[in-house]
Amino acid sequence: MIARLVTLFALVGAFAAAVALSTATAQAAPRSVYHGGTYFGSVVVEPGQVVDGDLNVIFGNAEIMGAVNGDVNVVGGNIDVRGGTISGQTHAIGGAVTQSIVPWAPNENFSTPYAQDQRLWWRIAWDVVALVVFLIFPVRTRMALDRLEQHPGISTAAGLVGWIAVIPLMVLLAVTVLLIPLIPLEFVLLAVALFIGHAALALLIGRRFYELIQPNTTPSPLVALVLGLVLLTASELVPVVGVLVMLLVALVGLGAVILTFVPDGAQSAGFPPPRRDVGGPPMPVG
Repeated sequence: MIARLVTLFALVGAFAAAVALSTATAQAAPRSVYHGGTYFGSVVVEPGQVVDGDLNVIFGNAEIMGAVNGDVNVVGGNIDVRGGTISGQTHAIGGAVTQSIVPWAPNENFSTPYAQDQRLWWRIAWDVVALVVFLIFPVRTRMALDRLEQHPGISTAAGLVGWIAVIPLMVLLAVTVLLIPLIPLEFVLLAVALFIGHAALALLIGRRFYELIQPNTTPSPLVALVLGLVLLTASELVPVVGVLVMLLVALVGLGAVILTFVPDGAQSAGFPPPRRDVGGPPMPVG
């Protein structure tokens, strides 16, 4: 059991490091710009600074405290004019525009006790979809739950392999040309697998928590699922820890779903079989 926990946390740490490296550029502090052009990430025009030419920002915000002699175009962020001037036109796709279309989308100017990006609404929407997916695929969700209980370490390893294989598989489909239409299907299947894995993990957590409070009672699957979703959502809203919980859920949940397509005997190769309680009527003696 201890070896499996060590393996679990090691793999989660490796996965978290990979995600952190891939998002380091997007999370960098805004940088000052002194001329027009296209920039990735948030930028700022300092007070007194004059920028000649159009300013294009991708996946970041444009904070204008100086002067821009041209247009300001932002994709995936907001335009924030703080005492500065823009001689041309302004266009923003994402940020405030997305907020007007999808009310629960991230908005950095929104202030609530939960966070600036309205993570609570995102998590509630995710939980609702997970609940619907459970109602559509109850058998597959129960199979994933069984894999989580019996093989948590193998589920983690399978999830890591699955995440690593997403991009190579997409490239392989693109190279074949004829299979390019299957690329959207790959991401649809990945999304469904994530929701099934999320529901399975929520079922496990909800049932364990309910049995901890009521040791002699087993909750119904729907009650356990709702309780588990509430507990997962609460933990994912905790700063720093919430990110690790989300990574763990995505990793282990996807791995459990992958294992549902593998024969149970192949999963247990090299591992002792799990202990099962013997049931049925008492055997006669003598």
